[in-house]
Amino acid sequence: MFWHRYGYTWDTMANIGFLLDMDGVIYRGSELIPGACDFVTRLRNIRIPFRYLTNNSQRARRDVALKLCRLGIDAKEDDVFTCAMATARFLATQKPGGTAYVIGEHGLAAALHRNGYTVVDDDADFVVVGEGRTLTFEMIERGVRLVEKGARLIATNLDPNCPTEHGIRPGCGAIVAMIERATGVQAFSVGKPSPIMMRAARKEMGLRTDETVMVGDTMETDILGAVQMGYRSVLVLSGGTKREDLSRFAYQPDLVVDHIGMIPDEFIFGRALACA
Repeated sequence: MFWHRYGYTWDTMANIGFLLDMDGVIYRGSELIPGACDFVTRLRNIRIPFRYLTNNSQRARRDVALKLCRLGIDAKEDDVFTCAMATARFLATQKPGGTAYVIGEHGLAAALHRNGYTVVDDDADFVVVGEGRTLTFEMIERGVRLVEKGARLIATNLDPNCPTEHGIRPGCGAIVAMIERATGVQAFSVGKPSPIMMRAARKEMGLRTDETVMVGDTMETDILGAVQMGYRSVLVLSGGTKREDLSRFAYQPDLVVDHIGMIPDEFIFGRALACA
């Protein structure tokens, strides 16, 4: 392997860790993206820490890990960090033991319960919005009424859409926009590119800012979040971004590749070589 050819050992290698977006990077819908399994295997074999970082709040982290395993990628619950987790932890610091009306699915409710929150239908401290396929207009109406009564509006993320193997579908940003427009209240978002989620995931790996690399398929969330946090970044073109789109942005990723399997060893270990 690359690090072996240059005579590096566990002690001489510089610390590095990866935050890996999921939709569009590891899989698209129910299809594994080429190179994803090999890349994760490379990280495990050389003991490089990583977290799967997703703005999808539908599933609990255990369910996400199971999906990855069924796709052929070895995954544990602790490998996963979701925007639902980031949101629940944030709310627990703002108002411990609070209440929330949830517009979303079981992954979001489970994260809130795990952090001491009670899910209610009335008199909620917060209206917390995620994405999902089982939402109803009645849920949106109730959320609007609660916000008008004083509940604070929280979005797990502001992604306008989610990629699937059949194309895009409305995301959390599109859903919460209805409540924002109806009430005139702007939602506070905790998911990518929010520094709240990006910092929390890095701290779970025990790394510094300059040791962290974000791999994502979206300039407006993954790469923007990395740039704002001072992380290195890799844009993969296996999701919703095309190479020609890059000219529209004032910020740029450190590396652009067709898919995650094309990230070279030199990018992973370049810092170790520079420090030798």
